[in-house]
Amino acid sequence: MSTPLSIDPETLGPEARIVHDYLEASMVPDPERAATYVAEDVVITFTGGRVYHHPAGPAGFNAMRYAWVKKDMRQFDVAQGAEGTVVYSTGYLYGAWPDGTAFEGNRYVDRFVVENGKIVKMDVWNDSAERILTARGIEA
Repeated sequence: MSTPLSIDPETLGPEARIVHDYLEASMVPDPERAATYVAEDVVITFTGGRVYHHPAGPAGFNAMRYAWVKKDMRQFDVAQGAEGTVVYSTGYLYGAWPDGTAFEGNRYVDRFVVENGKIVKMDVWNDSAERILTARGIEA
């Protein structure tokens, strides 16, 4: 497995740093620490359109989907959007499937809206479903 790149969080602006620190807590997983970075009325739309209102939701789903999973955070992009400050985190997932088979290079993109120092919205996309299909011999 390749070594993940290391992003120095000290080089990130305030909104990207909040997102970085949230993702770090989520990867432990420590949903209670991750919750300190989100607003009380946060809306987290996870893969497949699953909606959660606390970081424990995605952590519980990931516990069923993977034996373990981490993010190789490659880039943070920050822009002003109609909803507020938007932060995109892109990179790759790596870890192991429930049967213990290792994987890496699974692309992800997470889109966050940050207001007043808290994450108010998160949308998550990744290639896990595509990799499962490929493993079952279903390819284009």
